[in-house]
Amino acid sequence: MQTDKLIDRVQDILRDVGATLLAMRAKGPVGGTWHATQLKSEADLIAEAMIMRGLRALTPDMPIVSEEDLDSHAVDRLSRYWLVDPIDGTASFCDGYSGFVTQLALMDGARPVLGAVYGPALDLMYVAERGSGASANGARLEVDWRSGDVVLTDNYPEPRSIARLLVEKLPCAGYLESGSIGLKICRVADGQADLFVKDVTVRDWDLAPAHLILAEAGGVLVDLGGREIDYGGSLEQGGGLIAAASSTLATRVTNFLEGVTNHAS
Repeated sequence: MQTDKLIDRVQDILRDVGATLLAMRAKGPVGGTWHATQLKSEADLIAEAMIMRGLRALTPDMPIVSEEDLDSHAVDRLSRYWLVDPIDGTASFCDGYSGFVTQLALMDGARPVLGAVYGPALDLMYVAERGSGASANGARLEVDWRSGDVVLTDNYPEPRSIARLLVEKLPCAGYLESGSIGLKICRVADGQADLFVKDVTVRDWDLAPAHLILAEAGGVLVDLGGREIDYGGSLEQGGGLIAAASSTLATRVTNFLEGVTNHAS
């Protein structure tokens, strides 16, 4: 199937999932159960089943790695496969906030070659194809940060932890409360923010779809040490992340954090 048609079909799948999730929430509160640091709900499984069904109809022979399907995590990481996060930001979804997305990436070996991130409550569809650019609701994305003020995004009403340190000491001129990891990366890609930094362990499905969107828009995603994100090994990424509107800004943050660490030690 031609890539443009594949992108169209993928967007249709995510929009259908988004409509189902919003309909579920409209019926009343949606509960969930915490497993360590992860909130899981029935909605995650419903969204996953819809995406899996759609992708299998679209590409019957393509393996699918999904957050909720533990058996799928053993796929050959050098192959071509789908990487799926049915709901990124389940807590936002369950608590009635708008900052959740459903997202997926087509992986070719250790890199995403197609990415789609959909925020149903915001009606925002981000898509990208490697080498062909990124868009949000059909409008081309191109980051345009040079050396001016920095707007940081994170998922709390007020910045905490590393975000608070950056706002105060980098410094940052503004702060944008947002939701899921994928959405925050996309907010850097669409220019609503310039920087997102997190010092937690994440998984490939949290990053890969939005990573491609940010990269195709001209931004960068690296770990806290400034190293490229590698999708060829473990599904876990333990080095934190910096999503920045430019490599210059990412390096500035890396140097700042290194200086803080050296001073503390």
